[in-house]
Amino acid sequence: MHDLIVIGAGPGGYEAALHAAKKGKKVALFERAALGGACLNTGCIPTKTLLKSAHVLALARQAAVFGVQASEPAFSLAKAQERKNKIVAALGKGVEGALNKADVEVIRAHAQMVASGRVEADGKTYETANILIATGSRPARPPIPGIDSGHVLDSTGVLNLTEIPQSLVVIGGGVIGLEFASFFADVGASVVVVEMLPTIAGNFDNDIRTRLLAALKRKGIVFHLGAKVTGIEGRTVKGIDAEGQALSVAGDVILNATGRVPVIEGLGLEKLGLDVTRRGITTDEKGQTNLPGIWACGDVTGRCQLAHVATREGIVAVENMFGNLQRMRYNAIPAVVYTDPEAAGVGKTEEQLVAAGIPYKKTVMPMSIAGRYLVEFEGQPGTVKVLTGEPHGEILGVHMLGGLCGEHIVAGAMMIENDMRVRDIAKIIFPHPSLVEALKETLNRAGN
Repeated sequence: MHDLIVIGAGPGGYEAALHAAKKGKKVALFERAALGGACLNTGCIPTKTLLKSAHVLALARQAAVFGVQASEPAFSLAKAQERKNKIVAALGKGVEGALNKADVEVIRAHAQMVASGRVEADGKTYETANILIATGSRPARPPIPGIDSGHVLDSTGVLNLTEIPQSLVVIGGGVIGLEFASFFADVGASVVVVEMLPTIAGNFDNDIRTRLLAALKRKGIVFHLGAKVTGIEGRTVKGIDAEGQALSVAGDVILNATGRVPVIEGLGLEKLGLDVTRRGITTDEKGQTNLPGIWACGDVTGRCQLAHVATREGIVAVENMFGNLQRMRYNAIPAVVYTDPEAAGVGKTEEQLVAAGIPYKKTVMPMSIAGRYLVEFEGQPGTVKVLTGEPHGEILGVHMLGGLCGEHIVAGAMMIENDMRVRDIAKIIFPHPSLVEALKETLNRAGN
């Protein structure tokens, strides 16, 4: 009899298993694929590893700006892939080692729930007091004629390319599509992005995504916004543009980056009467489903498809199932697009504040107000936007564009999570010189 069975070993699942094991609970973790889930193996880590290679290439091309004389740099996607695979393997071993050390029973099999508190795998039945479903998500495959063509890759398949395509068409202008577009443009491919919405990075503040769009266009990326894809013929994407005119865009490779959908098939959910919608498994702020003893976290819930959210949701569920009442707060979740330049945001966007009728003050400053930004990113775009409440100055939203802003957006998250006001920031000493000083100076301006 287990205290907890976790189905799925992505960030939400394996961190929850470790957390429960550290509490002295008997835990089994089922995973039919690689430990670490999509984030480690086909998502966050592989893509960021490749993006780092592209950043190094861009820096090498700018070497003369820093007083360094270098010949024209060359890029090898095959070598970059080798480095990516090495890093993924090392991190995978780290996850496996942590689980072994914590005495989590790892079972490499497909698990199916047959009743509340009972799981079957490979003909064997396991009993438990609690089940945590953390099966994650997979690339969406919309009903576009021709999307099953061999020329169309999803975000998993494109990670296995060993040669840079001369041209790439990306269907989807969300985070995944933009990161791959940025990468391939930086390493020499001709890139076109086709997006159904009238804007890119739809969940981000409009000022930031507008500036990001301009920065990506300067790389040579072509965008067709407000365009509907109607079919794929060979290597050509067909559709209708924002003006209602026929659209035809060809590429050596076509990337389907139309989002991700929860993995809920084959788990036996329909037999249990679990509340499941098209978006995923319904949970409350404690991670509880509509059935006692069954919990869910991460992408499978459809709430917020971010690895760090999955981790926190899994830990909150574990705390609640063992009697320590906690709840998820979704108001201070940082999000980052790891393009070049990066975009990051936390809290309310200006559009959300306007829609809700919340009085606010907007303060926008260039990243270059911080001396170190000029040192590190001279000549590159950078913006900090802070939204504060009126008349009390509470910090409602922090939004950024610029190199490495994904590293210091957590400062904004902490401010919002702790209900801080602008006047509270004056008590905090920021290191100098640092990039995060741009946020400090913007907040100082907001307080004037």
